[in-house]
Amino acid sequence: MMTETVVTVDQSQAAPPTAAQHGQAKPDNSLNWIKFNFQYFQSIPGILKLVQLVFGIICMACASPALVGGTHWFLFVVVTSFIATVLWSFVYLLGIREVLNLPINWILTELINTGFATLLYLIAFIVQLATWSNLYGYFRSANIAAGVFGLFNFLAYTAGTYFLFVEHRSSGV
Repeated sequence: MMTETVVTVDQSQAAPPTAAQHGQAKPDNSLNWIKFNFQYFQSIPGILKLVQLVFGIICMACASPALVGGTHWFLFVVVTSFIATVLWSFVYLLGIREVLNLPINWILTELINTGFATLLYLIAFIVQLATWSNLYGYFRSANIAAGVFGLFNFLAYTAGTYFLFVEHRSSGV
């Protein structure tokens, strides 16, 4: 035969009821570090990021579908640069740079990324315009427009690279 265990609780020394005991859920504090930083997008580098995103969307819309090899390369550059710019935009929007205590030189990393995207855009818009300048067909005008907006985005990425370079030089790191 098994013995029974009896537990007696003294109510006079019990802790006061918590919010969870009253049926209220305890708030989860795991996302308290997220604070939206909209002020960054009012600065010149933030506005340039938004311009890069808008021009990237226009380039993707005008160059799709990719009918020739030059447009494949152009769309590859546009999409990879767009994804990288979206990620950097979220880094600034959510303030991830300030929250993560990682030994990363954020400005230099973004400078290298933006400089590389600038170089790729230079090659891509030239390839796109050269490919479609001697082709005739239904999608010619849209692809020429994609190349022109690629030129505009190249200029936006060039300006972004310049401002990141100035910021990197002024930080002294």
